[in-house]
Amino acid sequence: MKTQLQHKIDNKTKPPGSLGRLEEIALQIGLIQNTLSPEIKNPIMLVFAADHGIADEKVSPYPKEVTWQMVMNFVAGGAAINVFCKQNRISLKVIDAGVDYDFPAELPIVNAKIARGTRNMLHQPAMTLEECQTALDKGREFVMKEVQHGCNTIGFGEMGIGNTSPSSLLMHRFLNLPIEECTGAGAGMIGDKLDYKTSVLKKVSEKHNPSTPLEILATFGGLEIAMMTGAFLEAHQQGMIILVDGFIATASLLTACQFEPNVKKNAVFCHTSNEKGHRILLEHFNAKPVLDLGMRLGEGTGAAVALPVIQSALAFINEMASFDDAGVAKE
Repeated sequence: MKTQLQHKIDNKTKPPGSLGRLEEIALQIGLIQNTLSPEIKNPIMLVFAADHGIADEKVSPYPKEVTWQMVMNFVAGGAAINVFCKQNRISLKVIDAGVDYDFPAELPIVNAKIARGTRNMLHQPAMTLEECQTALDKGREFVMKEVQHGCNTIGFGEMGIGNTSPSSLLMHRFLNLPIEECTGAGAGMIGDKLDYKTSVLKKVSEKHNPSTPLEILATFGGLEIAMMTGAFLEAHQQGMIILVDGFIATASLLTACQFEPNVKKNAVFCHTSNEKGHRILLEHFNAKPVLDLGMRLGEGTGAAVALPVIQSALAFINEMASFDDAGVAKE
């Protein structure tokens, strides 16, 4: 299939390689779908929200109440992810994986609350193994529901004050890198505040010594990160195009790859985040992100903004004339 796809791409009315990354994206998606005519159907963004016990250590400049407040903003349509999903015709679902707040039942929030946030991992593991496994399973279930509705393209976003900290710790453990290389400003921890955040995460790492991927995720992860990890695993199993957002989503992908390394074959890396650890993660995956706009918001925004470029890649492979069709001499 790869040879056939490359021939189709090269035989379009253009010099070989002249559409750059679009050609690579078209080839990747054709291979994901095992077809010469790849397509995007019913794209959706699942945004997982949860709170983090480590936020009690002031590793974020924002209080954890901002998690539920931002979820309410999502529901009201006022967040960046709402704007970009609406612009690019991406369905959006907001999932409560573990927010420390009781949302009114009538709101369009999917209730998958496993706990009211994780525990403070400076003192104990963030999740029990059972909670972590439940989050993985629920993430898989949400993807299966979308497959049943005809979706073949899915992106994952997140909301959770303090969630760059678990992401840094997962990266630190799975890539065996110093915590300093994995820890960035997050929502605004710079200078002395970044030094403090790094020192807290170093203490967390030194306190625990989990070994298996499940144990590491349960110890250092978040409920939304675990749910997203399960969603990555199921999306790969279902042969979907996976739109990978920024640092936290890529840390979740890294975690998913500890369970199933081939997940990365379905991953389209949508943008380069300004969060410190993200570029290192992208280098680990040998990734060429679609965009580099200096974004570091999360929520799935980078993935949503990149979708039109990905659609352009499929438009050219499906609709552009070949040399034979156009009667143009190739040489």
